[in-house]
Amino acid sequence: MTKISILDGYIDEPTCLGVPPYISPYPRYIAGAIWNYDKNIRIYYTTIDEIRSNKKQLQTLNQSDIIITIAGMTVPGKYLAGYPAHPNELTKILKPLKNTKKILCGPAARHGFGIQGGKKTQDTKKTLKDYDYIITGDPEIVITNLLKNKKNFSKTDPASKRKKATDIKKHATTGANIVTQHPYYPDYLITEIETYRGCPRSITGGCSFCSEPSKGPPDFRPTKDIIEEIQQLYKNGIRNIRLGNQPCIFSYMSKNADKKEYPEPNPEAIEKLFKNIKKIAPKLKTFHIDNANPKILALYPKKSEKIAKTIIKYHTPGDVAALGVESTDPEVIKQNNLKADTKEITKAIQILNKVGSKKGYNGMPELLPGLNFVYGLKGETKKTYQHNYDFLKQLLEKKLLVRRINIRQVIPIPNTKMHQTGLKIITKNKKYFKQFKRKIKTEIEQPMLKKLIPKNTILTDVYLEIHKGKTTFARQLGSYPILIGIPGKQKLNRYINVKVIEHGYRSITALPYPIDINHENKDTIQAIPGIGKKRANRIILNRPFKTKKQLIECLDEKEIAKKIIEYVTIKN
Repeated sequence: MTKISILDGYIDEPTCLGVPPYISPYPRYIAGAIWNYDKNIRIYYTTIDEIRSNKKQLQTLNQSDIIITIAGMTVPGKYLAGYPAHPNELTKILKPLKNTKKILCGPAARHGFGIQGGKKTQDTKKTLKDYDYIITGDPEIVITNLLKNKKNFSKTDPASKRKKATDIKKHATTGANIVTQHPYYPDYLITEIETYRGCPRSITGGCSFCSEPSKGPPDFRPTKDIIEEIQQLYKNGIRNIRLGNQPCIFSYMSKNADKKEYPEPNPEAIEKLFKNIKKIAPKLKTFHIDNANPKILALYPKKSEKIAKTIIKYHTPGDVAALGVESTDPEVIKQNNLKADTKEITKAIQILNKVGSKKGYNGMPELLPGLNFVYGLKGETKKTYQHNYDFLKQLLEKKLLVRRINIRQVIPIPNTKMHQTGLKIITKNKKYFKQFKRKIKTEIEQPMLKKLIPKNTILTDVYLEIHKGKTTFARQLGSYPILIGIPGKQKLNRYINVKVIEHGYRSITALPYPIDINHENKDTIQAIPGIGKKRANRIILNRPFKTKKQLIECLDEKEIAKKIIEYVTIKN
């Protein structure tokens, strides 16, 4: 019996995320292609993090006829639950495996390995010796052809691509079952859903640094296909999804998208999509979006507002529309063919604030903008940093909320206009970038965070992920979740509610809510405002308490005791 392993090294592209807790469409499409060819083929799916923690899994990989590695980062990011595979790391893993054929696919195969922002991609030619076959086309199409050709690599074109969006329909539904093999399944896994490929701005070449325009004009997946895929994922236990695999969700099924750089939105099509998703998956715990083009919102405010209301009607709170701002410097906008100017960006932010700033049931605003800035672009000078700072400062002064500010350095990807420029501007402005990031953290992000999530806010369904020292780090599941530090070591891999007590620059400090005072650890108890080390010791020595009155009597100051009571519960 044929055995095929899928090694998920994680991907991060302009329109798609596959770093845990996300799983990208790549492994699902590939698994679907394999099973559609032969349902009896055994597929073993594993992640790079599972290999890192348990080298014994290499034995399973080596028993496979084929290992398909998915990897590549073309957008720099910061990660908590896992991080993308480094090419040298993959070499160490795969080189000793002599009994199997090795395939590389994903962004790394097409563009080279992105290491981090501000660094060149590592040419795949250097890693060619590690693989028998590098897929530069669509993996699910190439894998299908490879199997049909009896695994004959020489007869299979590695650059083959889908002809139209409907080509992936069967693969997307058949491959849905592979999610059950993910280590985060089912409670802390969110599936990235593709709604369309390509970018309307491909007409003019798109942004100078972005790989998406190379895919051509939008090729929309039919609503029925998307619904069937989500329905199958839902049947397989998935309760968290994000419509993130597209350049702009507001442009789904937009009119004349193949002819106009900024096509007119289609609110009716988006209403149909969201309504049907909720109909076939009524108990989704997370239903979020990702990318949005700010100029589309600014050019078509009424239709965009209608779409935003539709999203809020069906989604789950804490949602983020990530706006590709990149820069507010007019010269940088011009030289890099960026999407929108400051007036248009501000208009988009105003629309989302008007519709989405209200708090949802989980303690987070319903739908707010996220802003992505890229540094190292053509035309950038010291003035660029001032332009961007002034813009963000004005947002604060206008009391406009922004859910996330992402500041990163460009990765000059091959076959983009920025590739020729390379790292020259990044190197030249290195000191400005570091200074700017510090300034934004202290003067913009922290004040914004205090407005977004004030002290005493209760956040529900917070997942406890990792320990670092005596702190537990947690997040709500969804688009760009806020990092939450909880004093003390909490039991991991479960959901709890928390109450906010302090703000960092890009994170918050919170306590479990309510605190089980009879069983909670000392580090968490002493973090309760007004408690401290001495009172925490007194509480621990005098517990268990049968009533809150007994707890109050244990403490020396009644005013402090009364404040504490709002945090605790008594469990015997």
